[in-house]
Amino acid sequence: MDWRVYQQHGDDRGAAFYATCLEYGHDLWRRQLPARAMLCLDRAMGADVGRNDAVLGSWPMPYAAIAWIMREVPRDLFCGNPRVHFQHYADRMNEPRKEIREWRAWACWALASEVRPDLPGDPQHDVRIPGMKDIGDGLCRLGLPGEADLWRSVVAGAF
Repeated sequence: MDWRVYQQHGDDRGAAFYATCLEYGHDLWRRQLPARAMLCLDRAMGADVGRNDAVLGSWPMPYAAIAWIMREVPRDLFCGNPRVHFQHYADRMNEPRKEIREWRAWACWALASEVRPDLPGDPQHDVRIPGMKDIGDGLCRLGLPGEADLWRSVVAGAF
């Protein structure tokens, strides 16, 4: 697999795109490309999936997969600094679905902060970092049913 797997979807960023992002991310992880795998999961979280999309029954928002990659990546493989990535990503989000995508990026930032506390954030990036309650509230308000609870369980290490 390579980046061309996205071409089949054109401008459609729905459930099939979501599934492709997850599959491609898995393929990249198996090829020992963890940073690129996480970027695919990032992309999946930006897809326009709804509560009735069947793919979510098998593959919920990939918070657990992102946490797992950060925890399990061999230190000799390039993973970048996910904490800085999600901090910048959340603050520079654009449309479509900007607000939910921001909350999901902050949710991943919080995961990175918990799973990899050894990685610093970017102290020169002037941004208001939301607290855990704010992130959970944002996911409750704008996310999929149960998404905030899923994220909270991953943060708590229950995956």
